[in-house]
Amino acid sequence: MTILSNEPETELAKQIALDAVWRRSAVEAHLDRHAEAVELMRAETPRLVRWGEHLARVLVGGGRLLVAGNGGSAAEAQHLTSELVGKMRDDRMALSAIALSAESSSVTAIGNDYGYERVFARQVEAHGRPGDVLILLSTSGRSPNLLCAAETARERGVTSWALTGALPNPLAMRCDDVLAVPADSATVQELHLVSVHLLCAQIDAALAPAR
Repeated sequence: MTILSNEPETELAKQIALDAVWRRSAVEAHLDRHAEAVELMRAETPRLVRWGEHLARVLVGGGRLLVAGNGGSAAEAQHLTSELVGKMRDDRMALSAIALSAESSSVTAIGNDYGYERVFARQVEAHGRPGDVLILLSTSGRSPNLLCAAETARERGVTSWALTGALPNPLAMRCDDVLAVPADSATVQELHLVSVHLLCAQIDAALAPAR
């Protein structure tokens, strides 16, 4: 009589169990990093309130918000502008906000004719007016096209703010103000989205009496 060993199945079960423990540990570690970064963000509350109040004055006064980023930061730029042109929660007046990465025809035309470093700067030249605000999102703070946009904003009298990862970084040095998140890239992007929502909430709060 042949006796079949179940040793391979036992080893597989052990491996699956170990993998599950590792995956759970990885999830918990990510959530721990996120929670730590959120706690650090509390120190940025005055800056977010100040930005929200300033943006509310600019937008109600006929000014415009321009926002740019690359990759996931481009998606967050569009998220921010959609909350302002549309609404975050309560109904209010429409606010002028443009995500510079969203116009694919302009981005590719500018990139083809002037180089990728100019894809946002050229749009700042087209849409930015003195007193407008430009927000640039970057986990590294080193993207050449964002650095170029910040320089163009300064030349045109457009206020520039950066949402970045850890300091120091070149983008923070070129902008008028910066909210920096000292964390890994994934956590930085998550906290940038938190900042986007908090900024929109502050704008809405500042505009509440005028609704």
